[in-house]
Amino acid sequence: MLKGFFQVPKAVNEPVKSYAPNSAEKTAVLEAYKKMWNTTIDVPLYIGSEEIRTGNTRTMSAPHDHQHIVGTYHLAEKSHVEKAIANALESRQAWANMAWEQRAAIFLKAAELIAGPYRARINAATMIAQSKTIHQAEIDASCELIDFLRFNVEFMSQIYSDQPKSDSSVWNRLEYRPLEGFIYAITPFNFTAIAANLPASAAMMGNVVVWKPSDSQVFSAKIIIDIFKEAGLPDGVINVVFGDALMVTDTVLASRDFAGVHFTGSTHVFKDIWAKIGTNIHHYKTYPRIVGETGGKDFIIAHPSANVKQVATGIVRGAFEFQGQKCSAASRAYIPKSLWPAVKEQVITDVKSMKMGSPEDFSNFITAVIHEGSFDKLASYIDQAKKDADAEIIIGGNYDKSKGYFIEPTVIVTTNPKYTTMETELFGPVITVYVYEDAQWSETLKLVDTTSEYALTGAVFSTDRYAIEEATVALQNAAGNFYINDKPTGAVVGQQPFGGARASGTNDKAGSALNLLRWVSPRTIKETLVAPEDYRYPFLG
Repeated sequence: MLKGFFQVPKAVNEPVKSYAPNSAEKTAVLEAYKKMWNTTIDVPLYIGSEEIRTGNTRTMSAPHDHQHIVGTYHLAEKSHVEKAIANALESRQAWANMAWEQRAAIFLKAAELIAGPYRARINAATMIAQSKTIHQAEIDASCELIDFLRFNVEFMSQIYSDQPKSDSSVWNRLEYRPLEGFIYAITPFNFTAIAANLPASAAMMGNVVVWKPSDSQVFSAKIIIDIFKEAGLPDGVINVVFGDALMVTDTVLASRDFAGVHFTGSTHVFKDIWAKIGTNIHHYKTYPRIVGETGGKDFIIAHPSANVKQVATGIVRGAFEFQGQKCSAASRAYIPKSLWPAVKEQVITDVKSMKMGSPEDFSNFITAVIHEGSFDKLASYIDQAKKDADAEIIIGGNYDKSKGYFIEPTVIVTTNPKYTTMETELFGPVITVYVYEDAQWSETLKLVDTTSEYALTGAVFSTDRYAIEEATVALQNAAGNFYINDKPTGAVVGQQPFGGARASGTNDKAGSALNLLRWVSPRTIKETLVAPEDYRYPFLG
């Protein structure tokens, strides 16, 4: 075994490629897109060393062309989930005992594979399966995922090096053991990077994982699996199952060896999982770790001193990039009456300039929402806003699902600060604006803080430092990621650790050492160098 204190490569954020006309990266990703578009794949369950094809399959299609089939994936039965748990537990001892630098090397290699030979493929898969523009795919599937892997290795080394004080008579040590049992990772459709990071971060710390990706993200999840395999991740460390979410979750939570859940998804589902864990608590070997990032109703508030073009750009980018399908997307805005005419004009001008269609066409800023259920939900809220007296759609409001699930970027203006779309998470390209009286700035801050059950992200725009300070204090509990003069999206690993509280989750900050600490169970070791041989203390005389 190697001996030494090892320093990992210094983590730096992966540069975002431009995909400018005639660039090598644009050519590469379009070639990968066309090849994948014209090929169908078959995705099995990955349990231990086996690829299991159950024969019970579902098809995968692109949201922007829902009749075009790009592949199938196999659904697990309860017995397969139980087998995945068994394989994870069987693999646990060898993986947990592996030297940390060997685990680190696997994930550092995975990062380099994504940065190089897999970059075009993982971006193209994300464009096809999740209808992301190339820019959105690049910052997610490539750059953020590379950053998660590199920075988590650095965070892991920092955690392991954090040791207690000792003196000449006692040597104190702290070891960071993986949790006793297995981790259940449940990942969403909207970020390929999150889909990889949730199982990988727990595995990096020596844990074994049962991973259930979103049904709407299996296509790009397959690329993640391929990358981890090529990087040398041993069989059984991350076991992958697809299928009925309720059945998979109930089977996992019934295991005595369930040790934790790493979740990103809806608030309602996460609360149900938490309740089931509580019901089963007497059954478990240990108290499970519960880590979740859930919904958001993220805000922009502009002060009368704000720069109009900056506010408009924050609204347009924050609300409409990736069709608003980010838990951090701006979905409610509070604009002072004095600025509203100019902000309104700029937002309408910007939205009118946007093109919508397939992500294969790089001139499109907007593509499709993820599936028909999302489309129908968004259409119903838009239709209701058209009817309500206290709401007005000033731009957008149209939709069409004949070819793909296309919803126009839509701006609703309401006279009711508690209007439905000011409070309800829609997860689509819809933002609702409330225009407030300039003199009501402080009261509006209180309104922002109390309107939503969520507390994920938020932004303030102002050139007045007193106003910025007032907003930062007044909204301290309203957002786990707070932005000053910027849109409330786009957190960067290692720079803005991500997560919120209230109904938005446990705020365990993905992209930081805080998250990795949730996947270890520290053990303190005290070694007395010369032990006493007499029970009597000096006070006894």
